[in-house]
Amino acid sequence: MITDGFDANAKPLMEPVDFYGAAKHLCDCCIVTFSNRIAEAVLKEFPNEKVGKIRDANGGRPIYLLQHAGKQYAFYLSRIGSALAATDVIDANHLTGATRFVFFGSAGSLNEAETIGKYVLPTEAYRDEGMSYHYAAPADYIKIRESDRLAELFRELELPYIQSRIWTTDAFYMETPEKLQARKAEGCLAVEMEAAGVQAVCDYYGFSYYVFLMTGDVLAEGDYDIGTLWAVNHHTQNFHVALKIAERLA
Repeated sequence: MITDGFDANAKPLMEPVDFYGAAKHLCDCCIVTFSNRIAEAVLKEFPNEKVGKIRDANGGRPIYLLQHAGKQYAFYLSRIGSALAATDVIDANHLTGATRFVFFGSAGSLNEAETIGKYVLPTEAYRDEGMSYHYAAPADYIKIRESDRLAELFRELELPYIQSRIWTTDAFYMETPEKLQARKAEGCLAVEMEAAGVQAVCDYYGFSYYVFLMTGDVLAEGDYDIGTLWAVNHHTQNFHVALKIAERLA
């Protein structure tokens, strides 16, 4: 089975050095957004320097060093989906040296009453995608290892949050009522597209992954409400939350 293909001792045929040359060591922490609008706003607000580019046939994505309060943080606009976002992490580490990654983004709520007005801090992610099975032994869920540390920081920042399992899937048009009920029964409060794969890659390489989500759309049995999805995708306030977290991790 394809999900049984992980081999912790296997040596890859290619690595980032083959595409980018020698690794760089510019900073320790990287902040990652999925919103082009947030990326544009951040680059206008903070002094920055372009220090590399994650390459692909679509044109690639620049990586920047942001300057803030005497410290430097890597920053880039991630591709969407487990495989692409997780691969970007590998390349970003090679291009900047960052080993701590702070991610934020939107998610669909599976229980609006529990998530409304709160950030969701994942504790485990259901592996309904493909990337994680290449970097971790097969299992239904993968532990989000820094969830408790992130919860400590949210308490320190006096931000509302809830910790819970989440559901990672690349196939959002195949989020069915049956799958929804199964994930809810297992304690998932949100669904998104990257966390399981990114965590597996971070575990494999020894990186730290801090992720918080804001729900916008709502999934219910037999119903879908797009809600505030488009607005939540581009909340610039979430970058400032990520920056405060990065400051405390540095």
